[in-house]
Amino acid sequence: MPENEWEQIRHLLVVQDLEGQQTIPLHEATYSLGRHRGNSIVLRSPSVSRQHAILLRVTIPETDQYCFRIIDGNFTGKGSSNGLLVNGTKCLSHNLKHGDVIIFGNNQAQAKYYTVSNLSEAELISFSGAEDLSNFFSKQTNSVNTFQTLVINPDSEEANDTALARLASFPELIPNAIIEIDLKGRVTYLNPAASLEFPQLKTMGQEHPIVSGLLNAVANSQQNPFVREVQVDQKIFEQSVHFLPESNLIRTFIARDITKQKQAEAELQQRDRLLQAVAEAANYLLVEMNYEIAIDKVLAVLGEAAQVDRVYVFSNHQDTATGQMAVSLQFEWTNINTASSLHNWQNQIYESSGLERWYAVLSSGTTIKGLTTEFPLGEQKLLSRDGIKSLLLVPLRLEEKFWGYLGLVDCSTERVWSKHEETTLMTMGASIGGAWQRQQVEGKIRFQALHDLLTGLPNRLLFNELLDKALPNATRNQKSLAVMFLDLDRFKVINDTLGHSLGDRLLQDVAERLTHSLRNGDTVARWGGDEFTILLPHVKYLEEVSQVAERILQALENIFYLDGHELYVSASLGIALLDDNSFDAETLIQHADTALYYAKDKGRNNYQFYTNTLNAKNPELLTLEKSLRYVLEKKQLTIYYQPRVNIITQKITGMEALLRWQHPDMGSIAPSVFIPLAETSGLIIPIGEWVLRTACMQNKAWQKQGLPPLTIAVNLSPKQFRQPKLVETVAKILVETDLEPHFLELEITETTAIEDLDFTRNVLQRLEQMGVKLSIDDFGTGHSSLSRLQLLPFHNLKIDKSFIQELTKNEKVAHIVTAIVALGRSLGLRLTAEGVEKQEELDFLASINCEDVQGYLFYRPLPVDKITEILQNE
Repeated sequence: MPENEWEQIRHLLVVQDLEGQQTIPLHEATYSLGRHRGNSIVLRSPSVSRQHAILLRVTIPETDQYCFRIIDGNFTGKGSSNGLLVNGTKCLSHNLKHGDVIIFGNNQAQAKYYTVSNLSEAELISFSGAEDLSNFFSKQTNSVNTFQTLVINPDSEEANDTALARLASFPELIPNAIIEIDLKGRVTYLNPAASLEFPQLKTMGQEHPIVSGLLNAVANSQQNPFVREVQVDQKIFEQSVHFLPESNLIRTFIARDITKQKQAEAELQQRDRLLQAVAEAANYLLVEMNYEIAIDKVLAVLGEAAQVDRVYVFSNHQDTATGQMAVSLQFEWTNINTASSLHNWQNQIYESSGLERWYAVLSSGTTIKGLTTEFPLGEQKLLSRDGIKSLLLVPLRLEEKFWGYLGLVDCSTERVWSKHEETTLMTMGASIGGAWQRQQVEGKIRFQALHDLLTGLPNRLLFNELLDKALPNATRNQKSLAVMFLDLDRFKVINDTLGHSLGDRLLQDVAERLTHSLRNGDTVARWGGDEFTILLPHVKYLEEVSQVAERILQALENIFYLDGHELYVSASLGIALLDDNSFDAETLIQHADTALYYAKDKGRNNYQFYTNTLNAKNPELLTLEKSLRYVLEKKQLTIYYQPRVNIITQKITGMEALLRWQHPDMGSIAPSVFIPLAETSGLIIPIGEWVLRTACMQNKAWQKQGLPPLTIAVNLSPKQFRQPKLVETVAKILVETDLEPHFLELEITETTAIEDLDFTRNVLQRLEQMGVKLSIDDFGTGHSSLSRLQLLPFHNLKIDKSFIQELTKNEKVAHIVTAIVALGRSLGLRLTAEGVEKQEELDFLASINCEDVQGYLFYRPLPVDKITEILQNE
């Protein structure tokens, strides 16, 4: 063993805690011990404080040797929670001797202190791994190169004073600046490092950045100690601040000079600004509908982020006079202190302006950058004219075509452009290059999203947007506005009989007439089908709204000439005004729709204003809704039957089952009242099943009585038709009543039929395969056409009574009915006219070969006993 290694005294601390044993050679002047991982020596036990104790190296007086003093608590003087025991005695501080046992709180965490000599590095490593140190010592005693344990007695008064003096001199020797001030902001202590680093601190006092604001920072801080950053001249420091309440002092410690770190952060921030600018600019290009506004925003964001004086967008074009390739400055951004140069860069012909190099370089996809003094003389002249000292240009390309370039300009310094700035500009150039084309596509998509493709009018979405904007304006200006809901009368008849192509052209002509009927600022939108909504955003007087409504009705009175057809169209209008009853967009539209149906009830071709009485729910309806839930249980429902009669033989060919409700208190309730209530409440399903079963049972009963067999027709409501187990329910009822399927006819409206053609076709085909007859009811009131209905397996077609009532009054209606019968027969359907009440109606229907009729001319709906009597008489 070398002599110097032999003579060296080694200080060891053997720590035992909940995670095992570790041997720590003590080389440093100070150690902190505690539970927190920031300590020099970490003790893993819950009984140990975050910073439980401190080890200080203490020199032995009149020797070149030292030992270690252990002190309870942390550097601020705060003691540990559970105390410190050395050799079983609790103490605040203790000069350690070889073999001392230290307990931190309890036996879960303890340590032994050793001082040894004559120990080589290899032996030290072996010593560190020994589990039982006492046993290790005894074994080493017998070896050739025994090591010695050193007993040092540092308990003399002189040793303690010297150690304390050493400890007191610690701030004086540390290379970091330490400053103390009192609570009045007066500097009470500077260590030599602080005096050297901040020579003016004492003279400036609270004006010096190191001290400035320190009192407020301590008062407002939620933590003690805490760290802040301070700048002194061109340097930036990290300052640790600790308030000592027991001495009313604030001690600060300059941890480190972070100037270079801040410079690096500034460079990263510049990068981040540019990246953020790219992201923000890309967002403008994507979101802003106006291309020019988007480019202006992009250049502003880019210029501010890059901290330049100008940003350019040049565009290539042909000179109008010579046809030569030229360039013009299309967009320019300048900072607040820089004049515009837009007028100097218009229609610059490359060849004659000395910019041939620009075109050649940029068109090849290469960047142009540098100081103006480095450019060719011709280019220098152009650039110097506008005070440009440094320039960066990148090409703009669209579908591989070079169409212009994007540039950054610095007029204040001879700036050297970084690679990151060049890359950022190229990225932005690529975005701008595709922005125009993308803007065109998005503009078309947006128009299609907000407009009806057939008429070009605003659609429902745009109408709602305009209404939402108009409402606050009307409220702010203390004015009203109006919403109109318009529905074309009898449009579906034209659409079904003359075809959808002609119907579409009719809608286009109607849209044009509606547009010309409005005032400036008003809006008409296609709501869907043959429905339109109209917004009158500025209304002073009620007469204004009436005048617009009358102009609309008058505009539609004129004949529409299409493909040799003279078409007559009228409309019904519902109007809602902004008031206490109609106070928001949704309510206005709902109330206008309510008024529309009121206008239809008034005979169509008129307009009606909404009043709150239209929407007030009759208390009787509330009673009906409640009573409806018990009608089957209380047996309040009954079925009336109306015969279907053959026009030629005038014999009964079938029956239609019609539901009636006799309320014990309110009397007979009209089906038009209670059936919609049953539909919306879902009660129509059990009620409908009861009707179907009762009708089938009655038909079978008539057959058992020996009466001529006939078909009985039962109406299915929309909700009833769409129930998942309809086919199974029908089959079960036919089995239960023993009625052959071909004696049952199921009727659905055309609206129900076309709502989902695939679903309808599937259900009807299954019913047809079962043998059930199928009929389309109230034809002419929905939005279907015979060409669509031929896809469905119907057997019968019933013409709605609203046509029959107009048959002898309106020649056009007569033509329509004639066309329906002809087309129906050509499709193999049996035709039945509903609501026949007059002989002349019957005569006309006979003349056009309509087979069957229903109506008061022959029979009213009658109870089962009356119908049975009629059948027996036949």
